[in-house]
Amino acid sequence: MDLYRQLRLVRRHWWIVLLTVMVALGVTTLVTVRAQPRYVASVTFFVTTPSQGVTDAYQGGLFLQQRVKSYAELLTSDRLAQSVVADNPVGLTAEQVQRRVSTSTEAGTVLLRASVTDTDQNRALRVTETLSAKFVELVGKVEMTSDGKAGPIRIEVVSGPRVTSTPVSPQPVRNFTLGGLLGLLAGVGLAILRGLADVRMRDAAGLQRATGGPLLGEIPFEGSAKASPLIVGDAANSARAEAVRKLRTNLRFVDVHEPARVIAVTSALQGEGKTTLSCNLAIALAEAGWRVLLVDADLRRPKVGDYLGLDAGVGLTDVLVGDVGVGDVVQRWGDKSLLVLPSGSAPPNPSELLGSKAMADLLLALRESADIVIIDTAPLLAVTDGVVVAVQADGALLVTQQGRTSRSQVAAAARSLHSVSVRLLGCVLNMAKVPKADAYQYEAYRVVAAAETTPAHAERGAGPRHAEHLDPGDVGDRTQELTRLSR
Repeated sequence: MDLYRQLRLVRRHWWIVLLTVMVALGVTTLVTVRAQPRYVASVTFFVTTPSQGVTDAYQGGLFLQQRVKSYAELLTSDRLAQSVVADNPVGLTAEQVQRRVSTSTEAGTVLLRASVTDTDQNRALRVTETLSAKFVELVGKVEMTSDGKAGPIRIEVVSGPRVTSTPVSPQPVRNFTLGGLLGLLAGVGLAILRGLADVRMRDAAGLQRATGGPLLGEIPFEGSAKASPLIVGDAANSARAEAVRKLRTNLRFVDVHEPARVIAVTSALQGEGKTTLSCNLAIALAEAGWRVLLVDADLRRPKVGDYLGLDAGVGLTDVLVGDVGVGDVVQRWGDKSLLVLPSGSAPPNPSELLGSKAMADLLLALRESADIVIIDTAPLLAVTDGVVVAVQADGALLVTQQGRTSRSQVAAAARSLHSVSVRLLGCVLNMAKVPKADAYQYEAYRVVAAAETTPAHAERGAGPRHAEHLDPGDVGDRTQELTRLSR
């Protein structure tokens, strides 16, 4: 995975990073507040030996440097700790004294430093004073010769004992800095892991990879779309409406040598916005002057009639069973060249009805009567109805809602189309999160509608009163053609 994708995952899950940093700082605050202040008392020893001449001094220096390492171990020995406790009772055991003592040496020197860390400032100083005195005595005993004479090593205290006036720990600045950095690193790691574990469709690039088809549009999410799903009225000047118009353009030029006139609009799952997109795409095509026929072929959960405010009691199913003619049930919507064929009565066998010869004959006839036929079909993974309709169309348009459908589900939907040789015209990422820069660009070039509109314009496409059944005398040649189809 490249760095750019990792940065995108971190940006997408920025709240994980923020939450992790806040938790790390909270834990750091708790630890810092609850920690007892600790003081350090120290003393420095100088190890020397009598020498004569430069050669003796050099050899003696090397000898002492090796000896200092042994003395560092002697400072933390059981014998010295027991001697300190016996001479100066401070309420500590020998083991506790040993745990408080630490040593350090400087390379190339004969300096030895001992430090005592304690929560009690006075106790740390007292232990260090006793430790320094007892250490000098202990070295003298250890280095004593067999005949009772003093050894060649002499130890002198050259610095201390002294204790720090302020606690060496806790250190709030250092603790908060380390806590924040560790929280940041942990947050970035969790954000990347969260992104890798997220199987939902998050971006257009992933949608293209999953479907193997071109991306024809990204429809931005708008909170007002739930109450006003159609791109009419005030919504006609929204970013969502402009995205549908871009989809209209891309769809018309997706293959100039073999243009698709009958288009099945489907999705992998229910609730991804395919019906809304079908209606809006039909409206956008009609606004561009195309003769458009919108067919509601989702016979199990028809919604086109609800969105457009049409009576869907009689429609496609009634035509397929031969009860009515298509010219009797096709309805005109709005003041544009948009005709709608509702779903009709709920059939007991939707798949068989949609795959019948009557359906194939109907689509063949409708193809000759309209410039573009948009068919709203059922989801591909739920039932087989969508595939049955897509096979009879010129191509399919796959709609996917961002952040809802998984990549495997989208890929399975695309495979169901490819397995029956359906031409996948492209895919659409619905309810997409548009970058603020893109939204700003659209607002800068958005056409502001006039404040006053005529009653006809204000009511365009608003409800059932603009939907009427076709009458050969009202609609003209196109309606006459549909009327002839029903005979």
